Amino acid sequence: MTDNPALLVPRLLAEVEDLKVRFVSREATVHAVNGVSFTVRPGEVLCILGESGSGKSVTLRALMRLLPDRARVEGRINVVGQDVPSLSKRALGDLRGGLVSMVFQEPMTALDPVYTVGQQIIEAVRRHTGCDRRAARARALELLELVRVPSAERRLDAYPHELSGGLRQRAMIAMALSCKPQLLLADEPTTALDATVQVQVLILLRRLQRELGMGMIFVTHDLGVAAEIADTIAVMYAGRIVESGPVAQVLSSPAHPYTAGLLASTVHGQPRDRDIDAIPGSPPDMRRLPRGCAFAPRCPRRMQACLDGVPPERYPAAGRLAACLAVAEQQAVPVTENASA
Repeated sequence: MTDNPALLVPRLLAEVEDLKVRFVSREATVHAVNGVSFTVRPGEVLCILGESGSGKSVTLRALMRLLPDRARVEGRINVVGQDVPSLSKRALGDLRGGLVSMVFQEPMTALDPVYTVGQQIIEAVRRHTGCDRRAARARALELLELVRVPSAERRLDAYPHELSGGLRQRAMIAMALSCKPQLLLADEPTTALDATVQVQVLILLRRLQRELGMGMIFVTHDLGVAAEIADTIAVMYAGRIVESGPVAQVLSSPAHPYTAGLLASTVHGQPRDRDIDAIPGSPPDMRRLPRGCAFAPRCPRRMQACLDGVPPERYPAAGRLAACLAVAEQQAVPVTENASA
């Protein structure tokens, strides 16, 4: 047996339990994430879905300890077999980019404008593999070709501002894959792209994920993107996961009223002469969360009990979870049966 953690693939690539993140300042405390739990297995794509401000990106950044110092993080975060909160600075540097990589939402701000694309990929390769510059450049060229950047050798010496948005995002993906990570984190990587390029990037990510056998956590607010790329889905609202399960089941028969509201708010499949069924009201103020269900003020199925306390997790079917009192009317599946399914 080898002692090199980079060569071992754990049974779970990510195991998050009761994650809570607060941003503390003199003016207020923002409760950004409030008890999130999930797992990701090798080869699985988990999509975290929700409106802006629901805590998706904060959750993703907590996995790599990329939050600012004013953030207060609680809960268990185990990534690729390592306890992230207890890692030393050196061990954290080995984890980032080596075992776990991240693709950010806007590559123009994530890439360094004063270095060429090739220099930035080469630096990542040399940091985690220890190879010489010539071998690292060859690997960088191979990666740009892998993500189908045209004229890849010429693009190596281009600066980020000389590339289009789609090419910059492909370069960011190439950098993220440079050291063959076991887990890829993608924070809305297609939001800034036009529709045609967005589809190309999604197909590319899914193809590379399958070919390389990576696990992936993909954050988005777009239902179409989730349907295209995910195996399982976790719907977040006000810093909590309110529903989760296999993507086809959740999107075809949502159990939580918030998920149903998101699906009804899309233009896909809607008649042209009909208004979109938007969810009424606004998301809650994360500085002053309500005592009960955070979605209750906007929910068409709310009961008095919804206002009295946070609803417990229910299991409407094997592999499904919904934090809603209305789900109790259905036949719940015990946690033990859910785990063995």
